[in-house]
Amino acid sequence: MDANDFKSKLKKRRKELGLTLKEVAKAVGVSEGTVSRWESGNIANMGRDKIYSLSKVLALSPTEIMGFEDAAEEQPEKIRLFSIPNIIPLPSTKEIPLLGTIACGEPILAEENIEDYVKVNKNISAEFALRCKGDSMIDARIRSGDIVYIHQQPDVENGEIAAVLIGNEATLKRVFKYPEKNMLMLRPANSSYEDLIYTGDELNDIRIIGKAVAFLSKIC
Repeated sequence: MDANDFKSKLKKRRKELGLTLKEVAKAVGVSEGTVSRWESGNIANMGRDKIYSLSKVLALSPTEIMGFEDAAEEQPEKIRLFSIPNIIPLPSTKEIPLLGTIACGEPILAEENIEDYVKVNKNISAEFALRCKGDSMIDARIRSGDIVYIHQQPDVENGEIAAVLIGNEATLKRVFKYPEKNMLMLRPANSSYEDLIYTGDELNDIRIIGKAVAFLSKIC
């Protein structure tokens, strides 16, 4: 909807209901000038509470107030829900493959086949997910059975949690690199486990496959 259409929409609706700028302004708790600016299409700083209040006064959905008519026509039930206070819509999601199981204790053989597909917020940059096993990352709040979302990348910053291949086995650990010592340390987030340290030729069998960017935990 362009600015002219938006302007005619709000103003037309107000006039249909026989309301003056003053009456709308008083009901919403703003000045007449503010309502006039809204009717002109200037809604950039319109707060969520004002959107809801204006939607009640004009008997329009918040989505229609913001100018998304098509969405209101296609999803009327969903739009009506959004007009209820304290109802927050779920984020848009995408599906990514869930690849086998990754160890959070002793590394286990990585299964490269796709077990399933899981949903993740579109704003999370992740290409695949792994299911954790073991308790070596519990101090990072990652427990056995949790699903960890991985952004595929060949390297991470020191201290970041990464999915790391050791030969054909995979593990989830904090990564610490010491190039001056030709050494890589994989640190558990559990004091009951010792660091995994690799040096020299051992590093040829180590490959970072991605950075852990989010996880989904069960409610116990």
